[in-house]
Amino acid sequence: MFGFKKKEKPVEKEFRSVVTGVAKDLEKVEDEVFSKGFLGDGISIIPTDNKFYAPISGTLSSVFPTGHAYGITGEDGIEVLIHIGIDTVQLEGKGFNLQVKQDDIVKQGDLLVICDLDTISSAGYKTDTIVIVTNIDEFPIDKISKDGENVIAKETVILKKK
Repeated sequence: MFGFKKKEKPVEKEFRSVVTGVAKDLEKVEDEVFSKGFLGDGISIIPTDNKFYAPISGTLSSVFPTGHAYGITGEDGIEVLIHIGIDTVQLEGKGFNLQVKQDDIVKQGDLLVICDLDTISSAGYKTDTIVIVTNIDEFPIDKISKDGENVIAKETVILKKK
């Protein structure tokens, strides 16, 4: 009535690339848990750089001590999983230099981890980095980056909320 409106906190509708690299269709990832969409929907990126960033702002609801996986819960309740590499949990943290801890509040573009991609590759693991929305029923997304497209960390929009 008087124009007094509770100011809402800004919530990203665009997910920025977690790493510089080449986009890859999730369906092409060599892990059925991801390629068949069992955990949600999103995109994969084959990294060409070693720094990985938060695609959205939120709370780190999960940080694996091995450094290979992160869960971010956005202010609106969206749940995003970032998984670096295929079966890289087997490395037990080798090659992953964590920059954050669980329950930290991150802003879109904050550094999460620095990875030694050579360590991962030379151990026989793929570096495909998966970014998925796990509660896709509540937060449907559009895939913006296409298979084979170059993406730039913190700049390229890879996903958008519908």
